[in-house]
Amino acid sequence: MTQLKADLKTMKGVSAKDAKMLADAEALLGAEPTEMGFVKNLFWGNLREELLFPYPQADAEETARCDQLIAALDDYLRNEHPAALIDSEQEIPDWVIKKLFDLGVMGMTIPKEFGGLGMGVTSYVRVLEKIGEYCGSSAVLVSAHQSIGCKAVMLFGNEQQKKAWLPHLAREWVSAFCLSEPNVGCDAAGVSTTFRKSDDGEHYIITGGTGEKKWATSGAISGLFTVMAREERPDGNGKISALVVHPDMEGVEIYQKNRSKCGIRGTWQARIRFHNVKVPKWHLLHQEGRGLNVALTCLNYGRCTLSAGMLGGATRAMNQAVKWSRTRYQFQRPLSDWELVKARIANMAALCYAMDAMLYYTTGILDRKDGDIMVETAVCKTFCSEMGWRVVNDAMQIMGGESYMQENEVERIFRDSRINLIVEGANEVMQSFIFGYGGKQLSEQMGAVKNLLTWEGAGDENEGFGAKVARLLKNGFNPAVLKVALPLGLELFLGLKKAAPRVTKVHPSLQSQADRLCDLVREHSHQFKLAGKEHEARIIERQLVQARVADNAIYLHAMACTLSKLDRQIRSGEEGVEFERDRAAALHFLDQAEIWIRDNWRRLRDNADATLTKAAETAIAHSDTQPNHLFIVPETSPVAKGTGRAPRKEGVKQFPGGAVSARKEFV
Repeated sequence: MTQLKADLKTMKGVSAKDAKMLADAEALLGAEPTEMGFVKNLFWGNLREELLFPYPQADAEETARCDQLIAALDDYLRNEHPAALIDSEQEIPDWVIKKLFDLGVMGMTIPKEFGGLGMGVTSYVRVLEKIGEYCGSSAVLVSAHQSIGCKAVMLFGNEQQKKAWLPHLAREWVSAFCLSEPNVGCDAAGVSTTFRKSDDGEHYIITGGTGEKKWATSGAISGLFTVMAREERPDGNGKISALVVHPDMEGVEIYQKNRSKCGIRGTWQARIRFHNVKVPKWHLLHQEGRGLNVALTCLNYGRCTLSAGMLGGATRAMNQAVKWSRTRYQFQRPLSDWELVKARIANMAALCYAMDAMLYYTTGILDRKDGDIMVETAVCKTFCSEMGWRVVNDAMQIMGGESYMQENEVERIFRDSRINLIVEGANEVMQSFIFGYGGKQLSEQMGAVKNLLTWEGAGDENEGFGAKVARLLKNGFNPAVLKVALPLGLELFLGLKKAAPRVTKVHPSLQSQADRLCDLVREHSHQFKLAGKEHEARIIERQLVQARVADNAIYLHAMACTLSKLDRQIRSGEEGVEFERDRAAALHFLDQAEIWIRDNWRRLRDNADATLTKAAETAIAHSDTQPNHLFIVPETSPVAKGTGRAPRKEGVKQFPGGAVSARKEFV
């Protein structure tokens, strides 16, 4: 395919604010991969079945080792793990962390030569799913340690660093990842913690600047931090680097070990300040100025392990709720007899199947080291967190008032699950990312065609009449341009769409479902192009439109993963009650997802966006008349700092800080 590209930042109608946002995003994400992954191809109307079939499978020897680990872990979790106590006491006991180290869980992805089990992502995620069935807090502890803490050293550490740190991280040190700040959540590029180089060039000195680290999971019990800090430069354009810090280095201040939370209450999120902390030069991970590359790469793994914990909790809630529906009687009949209860049961089964299919497809492409996976991991996180939340909500409704009782466990899963829609990239941010990054290359090609072949398209306000005519004549007879422009014009102006892709590798019994998927993929690309044509540069700010298109990309990917997993099950000869449940759940999901997709296409044009905007703006205007002192406002707000109401803390457990004099070891 001929690749024409336009710089979206310079297109006519793009505001200076949006152009800067696009430039920051491009700098953050780096160069495009040379080959587009599965989800990006959906925006082009392509379905790369060679990436989809066969469904990924882990190595048999490793799978057997992982099975043994999960059996031992399940026995511990079922009979010893104090999940309810962890939740009520808001702390994971040292003996529990030691047990997880002893089982090998805390170092299972660390290579064997450094004391770990040397397992792949799929095995690791299977373990996280099992822990998530029993204890969301412990799942987050393990995930934060290995997916982002250890992973930074494993992926970007040199041999000296790996030898120095990985054996400890495999057996005795918990690790923490220090990225977020009071003003830095999803805006990772906004880091304000600063460092400078020492005069002798042998140290980086983390001066702190205006920053502090917030939400550093396990920070108060860690032996190693990966700290994202920005270099101090006179021009203010210092780049972010990743520095490894130990908590007993002079100048590290953990001034709050934790805060009481709604869910995952056993995890500790430290708040940390740095006061001229001298970090040896060899503690730099990767390269100077490449800290965000470290962070974003690690997030690809964190998004999978978050999804695994969510799937484990949702599956346990579903199984509990279905059993409840069979044994709870009303009007002399079990709840499961009623159609509205069956609707929730079917929904839970369908969503759990699709979550599982997408999660283990994603871990499979990570294990086989596919090149373009960032959109896929974002899709996985967004889908599993949203659908897992829906499953747990259905379970709560089926169990009724008893679901609210702590001893019945589902309410803890409910509270633990909610955070997953926020962390590792809030789902609203993920929708815009999936739309923008997933469709970026196609948008650039459409922009290039417009620049070359429309009267106003060049974007140069000083282009005169003669120059416009010359541009149109030159490009209008260019075969390379016409090869791209003619099919695009026929589609946008006459509705003549490209042919639907074909799936040839699916089991014959699933061919009709595969054909439906292919038709939906073709229409998805068409609707994306129509949205770009209708909104042009305004599409950058039309997040409601972005979300509908992004959600459809998510649903299409979920359908594809579901087909691939079911194809593998059928080909392997699975049978019995569990397989029949799986097959029915998969087919129901495919039907549901198609309905959601078609509804989103309708809502691209038939919606209540105008009244939504008006309702939001008037509510905002009313809020502006309310005095800040009646409300809690962000502690570092650039417009309202210090003007809000101080929250009352009576009855809220406090976790004061204190100097950490030694690296905590769980041995």
